[in-house]
Amino acid sequence: MTLEEEVRELAKFAKAASVKLAQATTEERNGALLAMAAALRAQAPAIVEANGEDMEAARAAGTTEALLDRLMLDESRIFAMADALEEVAALPDPLGVVSLESTLYNGIELRRVSVPLGVVAMVYEARPNVTADAAGVCVKSGNACILRGGSLAARSNEVIADVLAAAAVEAGLPEGSICAVTTTDRAATDVLMGLHGLVDVLIPRGGAGLIRHCVEHAKVPVIETGTGNCHVYVHASADPDMARDIIENAKCRRFGVCNAAETLLVDAAVADAVLPPILTDMKEAGVLVHGDTRVLAIAEAAGLSAAGDAPDVVLADEADWETEYLGPELAVKCVEGLQEAIDHVNRYGTKHSEAIVASDEAAQDAFLAQVDAAAVYANASTAFTDGGQFGLGAEIGISTQKIHARGPFAADALTSYKYVLRGAGQVRA
Repeated sequence: MTLEEEVRELAKFAKAASVKLAQATTEERNGALLAMAAALRAQAPAIVEANGEDMEAARAAGTTEALLDRLMLDESRIFAMADALEEVAALPDPLGVVSLESTLYNGIELRRVSVPLGVVAMVYEARPNVTADAAGVCVKSGNACILRGGSLAARSNEVIADVLAAAAVEAGLPEGSICAVTTTDRAATDVLMGLHGLVDVLIPRGGAGLIRHCVEHAKVPVIETGTGNCHVYVHASADPDMARDIIENAKCRRFGVCNAAETLLVDAAVADAVLPPILTDMKEAGVLVHGDTRVLAIAEAAGLSAAGDAPDVVLADEADWETEYLGPELAVKCVEGLQEAIDHVNRYGTKHSEAIVASDEAAQDAFLAQVDAAAVYANASTAFTDGGQFGLGAEIGISTQKIHARGPFAADALTSYKYVLRGAGQVRA
């Protein structure tokens, strides 16, 4: 069997399962989620062992620390994956929700009811926890899923998918509800995204290259999960201590996540007072600052080095304003007021997560209204746009599009609707 035939047969298997899964009751789907969570905990040692092999191979290949952090699983992270499945089970059922109900002029009763999409293909890179999150969200929303993880996490993903699939079937869901493409041949992804009629939606989750490739080449609908060139803007009215805490958290909590701050904008009117302690914090955290000329002058006056083999700060260029570092680097720019900050964010941002630190409510309102992003914050860290912080349960991704799914999205975003009409013999003239 060729690779194309193998992937197509897997998709047919999932398609057949999706028809039965769409009819599963709330109790059956929730029961499967709880069984999947229990299976993860029970099989944690086997998952850790497989992940250890992935980590060893990744280190040998020179993988960055940011990617290694995404790849690594220990018992606590696996138990967190299980907790997330239980949280999804506890959420309201996204299926069967009536969003419109009326009686038409001819007496026909009309309802618009939420239904599953069908088969969801998930293509992702070095985050094996996505295997559990995606499977759980799909089961909750009555969708069969085809999981296509990256080669870095191949062993981890295969074990996790096997554990989840077996638990779901044992709990009563149809075989094929959770499928995984286990080959490391990249051509499998292209085959999967071309299966019009079998795959109902494709969700890529990873770096800019993967997402762009899927958007440009897929023959099935795509929910685009975007990269995160996220900003924190410190307004002239900002509380300096608050600004310091927020940027430290937004940048340094985890370097490799898509909602980490990559650019700091500081109002020039307060830069001399606000920037030195922030730059010192970045130095202590091992973060290399790419600053404009004003930032470099402030840094040097504060005792930071802009020269030598290991400088604390270097001169930024145009590319820095549009770079998602996903590591210990931060672009810093002084701006002349609120409007320049908003214009900069809208020009260079990726419509992911953006924050303003300000005491002035008018400035907050202007930033929140004018910045084009999936999540906008006033006086809070961008770190919240991930990891179930919005109360949606396990999230399948963070969309930067403006279609039905935007920002962190979960089970309800994997539904469509159909019109259900009941008549009494009406015919149209």
